[in-house]
Amino acid sequence: MSGNLIYGIDDKPPLGQTLFLGLQHYLTMFGSTVAIPLILSGPLGLEGKPVELGWLISTMFFVSGITTLLQTTLGNRLPLVQGGTFSFLAPTIAICGMAGLAEAGWEVRLQHVQGAIILGALVEIVVGYTGMVGALLRFVGPITIAPTIALIGLALFQFGAPEAGKDWRIGGLTIVLIILFSQYLRRTHRIFELFPILLGIVVAWGIAWALTVAGVFGPEDAAYVSGENVAAAGWFRVPLPFQLPIFGLAAFVGMLAGYVASIVESVGDYYACARLSGAPVPDKRTINRGIGMEGIGCLVAGIFGTGNGTTSYSENIGAIGLTRVGSRRVVQGGAIMMMLLAVIGKVGAVFTTIPQPIVGGMYCTMFGMIAAVGLSNLQFVDLNSARNLFILGFAFFMGLSVPEYFKAHPLVFEAEPWKTFGDIVTQVGKTGMAVGALCALVLDNTVPGSDRERGLTAWAGRETA
Repeated sequence: MSGNLIYGIDDKPPLGQTLFLGLQHYLTMFGSTVAIPLILSGPLGLEGKPVELGWLISTMFFVSGITTLLQTTLGNRLPLVQGGTFSFLAPTIAICGMAGLAEAGWEVRLQHVQGAIILGALVEIVVGYTGMVGALLRFVGPITIAPTIALIGLALFQFGAPEAGKDWRIGGLTIVLIILFSQYLRRTHRIFELFPILLGIVVAWGIAWALTVAGVFGPEDAAYVSGENVAAAGWFRVPLPFQLPIFGLAAFVGMLAGYVASIVESVGDYYACARLSGAPVPDKRTINRGIGMEGIGCLVAGIFGTGNGTTSYSENIGAIGLTRVGSRRVVQGGAIMMMLLAVIGKVGAVFTTIPQPIVGGMYCTMFGMIAAVGLSNLQFVDLNSARNLFILGFAFFMGLSVPEYFKAHPLVFEAEPWKTFGDIVTQVGKTGMAVGALCALVLDNTVPGSDRERGLTAWAGRETA
């Protein structure tokens, strides 16, 4: 993959390109980052409070900038954008619905969530920096990595066409534009090689705005570009840390399920990012530093009170694949941009006017790329082996099927500690990449097979190459 890159991980593009490519990463992670506080606005009690909700959104971007800089400079140093995680949504919603909090104000609910995130972050820091994650890597080969990474992309299908389909005129246009720029026109001009996602978003956004001004799109349309948030937002606000978290054992244990899912997803992300950016295959030290730094990132998020943690963003890895720009400097430029724009309320509010169908269209073009990167690891495996085909097929099917079961039939116990155990099993069971990884990991290490058949011989040679 590295031979096809425009800029590799250690390359330093010119300042102008760095800024625009950084902006592209900012826009790529924007949809997911904004979606999290919007989803949590109800459980936290922020419905009908646009100003406070705007504060929460700005705080998330500010913390994303800080944690991205930490990861790319002191962590695993891969070009990974750090941002909010959907793995924490279910535990957070459960915490907000705990006895005594349902009637409390949003500040109190947020303080309880903060406490759980901070305590969980300390656990993740220990798991990372003591080497517990890296110690397990000798059991992990391409047969485990392939379904884990692929399911990261496939599990996000619900955020693609369903969102783009809220208005296929604009959502479909976004898909067509990104494919046109990234695949058909990339050899015609350098701008299409470097900025296909940014160009696709801006053109579709501009058309949606023009049709809104012309009266074609009304407030009832999903593609309507509203300026209300911009008018309501203030000009400057610097997010402040230390919002007095409240610590509780039940909330902390419940949040651990989110951390387990996040760690599993991040390890897969490291392999995908390294492959697309031309970096060596992550070794134990790289994995340990990355998970440890993600723990520090979650600690920062908890201290600032984002109502969420931080993790590596799969969609930005997909952006690296489409743009073929894996430069660490670009991601760091995007991180600085996140922090600067987060304190300018009006700028952030402008980006909230991007219609959801455009965000959905962007996801349609990128999440599939992540799945394909996962599948590309199978080049090291003997695909004529019935053993390997069974393990891969089983892992993929269970990774897609088991989450559907747990969504409909969560494991519920009335009394502690079984109630907490049931919550953890349910949360992990709802996470497709965790289920697929566990199935592949257990079977690949227990079903008889040679190292060459399992792809470990070629995998080890690639790691040292």
